[in-house]
Amino acid sequence: MAEPFIHLSNLRKVYDPGRANEYLALSDVSLEVEQGELISIVGPSGCGKSTLLMIIAGLLKPTDGTLQIGGGSGTFDPHKHVGIVFQQSLLLKWRTVLDNVLLPAEFLRLPMREARERARDLLNLVGLEGQEDKYPKQLSGGQQQRVSIARSLIHDPQLVLMDEPFGALDALTRESMNLELLRIWEQSGKTILFVTHGISEAVFLGSKIAVMTAGPARLAKKIDVKLPYPRRLDMKTHEDFGAYAREVYGLLGME
Repeated sequence: MAEPFIHLSNLRKVYDPGRANEYLALSDVSLEVEQGELISIVGPSGCGKSTLLMIIAGLLKPTDGTLQIGGGSGTFDPHKHVGIVFQQSLLLKWRTVLDNVLLPAEFLRLPMREARERARDLLNLVGLEGQEDKYPKQLSGGQQQRVSIARSLIHDPQLVLMDEPFGALDALTRESMNLELLRIWEQSGKTILFVTHGISEAVFLGSKIAVMTAGPARLAKKIDVKLPYPRRLDMKTHEDFGAYAREVYGLLGME
């Protein structure tokens, strides 16, 4: 049987160990993710969701536990194979849309002719065709996050990590971006880990939901969401959708 694309076992993270301000952020997180899945990660504020993403991205080292990415191939390099989208778009205001998308390609020293072609294709994918020469201040918040998504895909990563990417958007734009993300995921086939505070958002997006407890975090349960794709907003009124949401609320002690 093939190994999972991501394997976390008893992952633990302590900040400032042995000091007066020692802080246990992750106590015991075990999770497996198959290639091509979209996993929603939901939990209370401060429970360690972002810490978990930063460990998976290779930006933090775990204190204890096992982290394996790439199905055991041993060739997974987070710098080359991970794309990240944060809550804020973090676009450089002095660079055009196209040049913002190209930043990771420049950092990784990819062939720029091919990268420019891919950047234009990605901007088409996220619905920003014809916006290549605009600057961030000329875009709406939703459009800026579309640029961030395109930027996260420019180096063709195997894994995309999204840390509450739509949290700063208004409700209607957020709903639109949820639909857009699902379309991009279905077309790109990428493995996506999506952190959110929104229980409805977690259910709507995820093929599975990883529910984390209040910090120090552990995984309470991984829920297999059997709602069909492509998903539509009217699914949120269905009984099955409500049942998944109630299960998450129950695991978080919010019933």
